Amino acid sequence: MLEVSKLLDDMGHKPILPIDTIECMKDPSLRQNIELCIEKDIISDHLRKIQESDTILVLNYDKNGIAGYVGGSSLIEMGFAHYLHRKIYLLNPIPKMSYTVEIKAMQPIVLNGDFKKLGKGK
Repeated sequence: MLEVSKLLDDMGHKPILPIDTIECMKDPSLRQNIELCIEKDIISDHLRKIQESDTILVLNYDKNGIAGYVGGSSLIEMGFAHYLHRKIYLLNPIPKMSYTVEIKAMQPIVLNGDFKKLGKGK
């Protein structure tokens, strides 16, 4: 996520990372730490950041044997961004999951791994 943030910054975009990014990179087990999530109010923090943005980019890498996996938190964030009429980008193609229809209904723009399709930032 930090590498992508740097790349987007170099392209002129102003990326905003989740509040727990650095901590989770140091200790990946924190992603499952409910106490930390509640203490930092991570979900509300993510949604506030989406509200302050004009676009979201979902880094939907392969996971759990699913190409382009979109997890629960990302789905929530996509739904909120859709509700706020924000642009939604997926780095990789829409995955085949139980909620593929919902993802497609939000009409994300699929980059197929090509960040250049985002264009230059303002």
